[in-house]
Amino acid sequence: MDASEVGVLIGGAALIALILWYFFGERGAVAATAGAGGVQEVNVTVKGGYSPDVIEVRQGRPVRLNFYRDEDSSCSEQVVFGDFGVARNLPAYKTTPVEFTPDRPGEFTFTCSMNMLRGRLVVR
Repeated sequence: MDASEVGVLIGGAALIALILWYFFGERGAVAATAGAGGVQEVNVTVKGGYSPDVIEVRQGRPVRLNFYRDEDSSCSEQVVFGDFGVARNLPAYKTTPVEFTPDRPGEFTFTCSMNMLRGRLVVR
């Protein structure tokens, strides 16, 4: 192997590591802030994914997640919280509040209707 082949091999390995970190690496959670009436609230932007995609809330207290859909991709037309029986349509370029009260602790996935976009709700 000559120097250029070694360089390509190292570059490829670094790129693979970067992709794995981006898609599967641990992400920091955003804690909900308590608003009026004790409602826990977080603003979530939908654009090729959810940002933030890890949200931390407290059990037994009402939650309002304000989803702003900043795109018109058909994949992001709906958000589904399957464990809580909640699904909401998200109109493009508008904010849609999703409200529910988590009744049990744990980590719960929320997705788009096609199950391609994913986020995680951590209930403590």
